[in-house]
Amino acid sequence: MGMLSLPGFLSCGKKKDFSLSNEKDATGSDENAERGNWSNKGDYLLSMVGYAVGLGNVWRFPYLTYQNGGGAFLIPYTLMLALAGLPLFFMECSLGQFASLGPISIWRILPLFQGVGVTMVIISTFVAIYYNVIIAYALYYLFASFQKVLPWSDCFSWADEFCSKTRLVSDCNATLDGEIIHANYSFITSNNLTCMNGTMNYKPVQFPSEQYWNKVTLQRSSGLDETGNIVWYLALCLLLSWMIIAAVLFKGIKSSGKVVYFTALFPYVILLILLVRGATLEGALDGIEYYIGRQSNITKLMEAEVWKDAATQIFYSLSVAWGGLVALSSYNKFHNNCYSDAILVCVTNCVTSIFAGFAIFSILGHMAFVSERPVSEVVDSGFDLAFVAYPEALSKLPVSPLWSFLFFFMLLLLGLDSQFATIETITTTIHDLYPKAMKKLRIPVTLGVCVLLFFLGLICVTQAGIYWVNLIDHFCAGWGILIAAVLEIIGIVYIYGGNRFIEDIEMMIGKKSRLFWLWWRMCWFFITPVLLMAILIWSLVTFSTPTYGSVLYPTWGTAVGWCMIIFCVIWIPIIAIQKVAKAEGNLCQRILSCCRPAANWGPYLECHRGERYGHIVDPKKEKEHEIPTVSGFVY
Repeated sequence: MGMLSLPGFLSCGKKKDFSLSNEKDATGSDENAERGNWSNKGDYLLSMVGYAVGLGNVWRFPYLTYQNGGGAFLIPYTLMLALAGLPLFFMECSLGQFASLGPISIWRILPLFQGVGVTMVIISTFVAIYYNVIIAYALYYLFASFQKVLPWSDCFSWADEFCSKTRLVSDCNATLDGEIIHANYSFITSNNLTCMNGTMNYKPVQFPSEQYWNKVTLQRSSGLDETGNIVWYLALCLLLSWMIIAAVLFKGIKSSGKVVYFTALFPYVILLILLVRGATLEGALDGIEYYIGRQSNITKLMEAEVWKDAATQIFYSLSVAWGGLVALSSYNKFHNNCYSDAILVCVTNCVTSIFAGFAIFSILGHMAFVSERPVSEVVDSGFDLAFVAYPEALSKLPVSPLWSFLFFFMLLLLGLDSQFATIETITTTIHDLYPKAMKKLRIPVTLGVCVLLFFLGLICVTQAGIYWVNLIDHFCAGWGILIAAVLEIIGIVYIYGGNRFIEDIEMMIGKKSRLFWLWWRMCWFFITPVLLMAILIWSLVTFSTPTYGSVLYPTWGTAVGWCMIIFCVIWIPIIAIQKVAKAEGNLCQRILSCCRPAANWGPYLECHRGERYGHIVDPKKEKEHEIPTVSGFVY
C-alpha cells in the first residue's frame, strides 16, 4: 500500500524490517524487555482480528443489511469504513505502538485529557461484565446441544398453552351458501369450509425456542423489579467462561497470542460449513434474497437513518475508543508497520460481516420455507437471532445437534476473542500504573480481575439478569464510547497537533509523501470528527428509554443507567480539573501547560527517541510515585 522499505532504521542497535514478518530477534529476547512484545506478527494480527470481529458481526450486521436496502447498504457501510472507522483505527494503533503504553498512560501526550483514557477503561470494564454473561449463554446452549433431540425443538414439559411449532388460525372469512361469512376456525373446519386467502387471523403463539429461551435458559422474571434467584447453571457457565479467560491470559500476550490461532481462525471454518450446508437447503435462496435483495433498494440511501446505522455499525464493530486497540498495539515493536496492519484488520472485519450474513440468512430462509412463513417473520437481531430464531432454524435440520453445537461453539469463540483483548486492556492499564509490582504479580492480578468481574456479573445471571445485560449495553456501550472518541480525535489532532502526530508515525513506518497523508489529514482534521459528532448528537436526540421486548424499565432502572454512564464520563472533567489545579501559574498558563505533552512523552525505549525526543525523561528511571495525584493516575 505504498509503504517504503527502510532497512537503515536502527532499533536498539539492530536493523529493523518493515515487512509483515515481525518475528523475534535472533537472540529470542523482546525488544522491550520491561513490558514485553508479541512473539510474532501473527499473534498480534489474530488478536486484533479476534478483538474486532465479535458477536455483532454475526447477529447485527446481517439484520441491518436486510433492513436498510439489501446490497445497497454496502455503499454507506464501505464509505463509513473509509471515513470514520479506518482513520480512528489507524490513529489508535499508531498511538499505542509509538509510546508502548496502555489507554490511560498514553495520555502523557495530552495530560488535560487523561480522563478520556480512564473513561475507556471503565467502559471496557462494564462491557466485560455483561459480555461474559453472553458467553455464558453460548456455553449453556453448547452443552444443551449434546442431546439426541434438541430441548427447544418441541413444546416439552416446560411449555405453556401458548407454545406451538406452527401458527394457529383463530378465525377467517369463508364462503357459505354463496355468502361471505367471518367465523372462528373450528367452525370453518367442522363445516368443511376453506378460508379465503388473506383473511386468516392467527392466535398469539410462541415458538418452542422462544419459550425455552425465556422459561428455561433465563427463567426470566417479569421485569427489573423482580430480581429473583441466581440461575445456578448460568452462574456455573459464567464461572467456566471466566476460568477459560484467566487460563488463557495468565502469561498475558505470550499465552493469549498462541490461543488466538484457534479462537480467531476456527469461526471462519464454522461459518463456511454453515454456509455450505445452508446453501443446499430448500428456501435458502429466499433468505439470501432477503439479505442482499433481488434488486437492491437504492432509494433507501436517501434516508438519514441508513447512514446513521452504517456509521454506528462500523464504529462499534471495529472496537475503536474502547482502549483495547491502544493496549494491544502497545506490545508491538517500534518499527512495526501499523499502517498495513490497520487496513488488513479493518477489511477482514468488514468482509467477515458480509460473509456471516450469507451463512445466517441461508438457514433462516430454509426455516421460513419449512414453517410456511415469510422470511421477514423469522429474521431478527441480537439475542433473538442468536438464541431464538437461529436455534429454531437449526432444530429443523437433519442431525440438528451437530449444527447447533457448531453454531454455539462459533459464538463462544467469537466472544472469547473479544473478551481476551478487553481483559488485557484492564491488566495493561494496571501494569503501566504499577510496572514493577506487575512484573512479579501479573498472574495474581489477572486472576484477581477475573474473580472480581465474576462476582460483579452475578447480578446478570439472576432471573432479572437479561434486563441488567440490556441496561448496561444500552447506556455504557453507547454514548460513553462516542464521547471518548470525539475527545480523543479532537485532543490529538487539534491540541497535540495532527502534523506532529504524523511525524511521530513516520518515526515508526518511515517518511511518506504529502500525497500519502492527504487522505488521512482530510479525515482526521475534518471528516471523522464531524461524523462522530453527528452520530453522538443523533443518538442524544433520538434517545428512548430502554426496553427489553415489550417490557418497560422502571424509572429507577433508567436512573441506574444514567448513573453508570455518568460514572464513566465524569472522570474526564474531574481529572482535567485536578491537572489544572496542580499546574503552576495563572489559569491560562495552567491550562496551556496541561495541553502540552508531559516531560516523559515519547517512544518508550531510549534508542527510538532520536533528536525529536532525546530530551525526555526515561520512564524506567523516573520516580513516578514522587508525583502525587488525586486520582492516583500518573502521566
